[in-house]
Amino acid sequence: MSLQNDFISFIKKNHLFEQKDRLMIAVSGGVDSVVLCELCYVSGFDFIMAHCDFGLREEESRIDAIFVRELGNKYGVDVKMIEFETLKYAEEKKVNIQIAARELRYNWFNEIIETEKEKRIQHILTAHHADDNIETVLMNFIKGTSINGLQGIQPKDAGIGGKVTRPLLFARKAQLTEFAKEHQLQWREDSSNESSKYTRNFLRNEWLPSIRKIFSQVDDNMLHNINRLKDVKALYDVAIGNIIPKLLMKEGSNTCIPVLKLLKQPAVKSILFELFTPYGFSVGQIDEIEKLCHAESGKYILSDTHRVLKNRNWLILSEKTTANNVIVILNEHDTEAVFNNKKIVISTTVVPDKLNSIDTIALLDADEIKYPLLLRKWKQGDYFYPLGMSKKKKLSRFFIDKKLSINEKENVWVLESNKKIVWVVGLRIDDRYKITPATGKVLKLSIAK
Repeated sequence: MSLQNDFISFIKKNHLFEQKDRLMIAVSGGVDSVVLCELCYVSGFDFIMAHCDFGLREEESRIDAIFVRELGNKYGVDVKMIEFETLKYAEEKKVNIQIAARELRYNWFNEIIETEKEKRIQHILTAHHADDNIETVLMNFIKGTSINGLQGIQPKDAGIGGKVTRPLLFARKAQLTEFAKEHQLQWREDSSNESSKYTRNFLRNEWLPSIRKIFSQVDDNMLHNINRLKDVKALYDVAIGNIIPKLLMKEGSNTCIPVLKLLKQPAVKSILFELFTPYGFSVGQIDEIEKLCHAESGKYILSDTHRVLKNRNWLILSEKTTANNVIVILNEHDTEAVFNNKKIVISTTVVPDKLNSIDTIALLDADEIKYPLLLRKWKQGDYFYPLGMSKKKKLSRFFIDKKLSINEKENVWVLESNKKIVWVVGLRIDDRYKITPATGKVLKLSIAK
């Protein structure tokens, strides 16, 4: 089959875009993007071009821009152009040049889509090919990555609303160069590609050529491995999708994970990775979170946005802004709970001869209690059935009746069982959990002085 036929086949197989869609091709002027333009043109796709000058190669960059403009004239298509101060951006954001260029590039693409809706751009095409994929997987492996990184570059990217597509991933670099020569296409060579100071260039120019001298099939083997790992990732996603929901318990804005149940799972580090990296925790912090599972209560680890706290047999994930409202989780055999600079002493006893009415002591029907118990600050919308009443009452109304001050209300905590409030701590128990003639065992909670 010809390269064009393979191109069309790859697009259809991966459902990248359709003949009626409007495309925007990212064009550097190099052979890869020039071939992509030619293939789109001869295949009858409707496209415009977008070219970035990153201000890194001075005169060479200026000539690249002129070349791309002439390429647009050749195809009779609109060409968008922009100049970036990449070095300044990298310094301000404290990122390397490659990351800065990528962020600037894709942010600009997004701006074009948002500000020029009349262009009806449905897909952004980049000219990444199979050799790029090999280099990417090697870089990810060397730097450390998850199974996602070992899949390499995907034909369709979730970035910019899922609009980024890479229809040349099936092709080797040599195929693209051969096609360009066969069709007498002109292109620009980027002199920076010859420098091995960048990781990707080092792999491309030095490391891979050395490996090929020993293992001539290294490229083909890498591509086969990438495809196999896509199947592995599909199975991995099914397993993770079955395990993680069973480990999570939501309590307001907090997410609670039972440590003992977590540690019984296979591949604990992979589960921790999937649980915590979406909240800004780095790969390097996963080992620390695993150690946290065995640490004493009160220890915690921070990301830029979240905190994971060890509390007894639980890990509690919360946003930093709500970290002071962390819940305390109580299991059946716990004998005390510390909260808000106070302590509750917990015990079980028989039904007393005389019931007290001391606010700092709660006597509950133990048979009605379901564990774990959650001790937390009250929140708007909370309600309970105050002792002696058959109708529910919102805590906000209860506080008004009790004539609590704003400061007093802010410091009220509640004890929950099975998502039901059993005690507004220090104020009133819930009528549904009171001691009755049928009560056999009593759960006693006392606020220590």
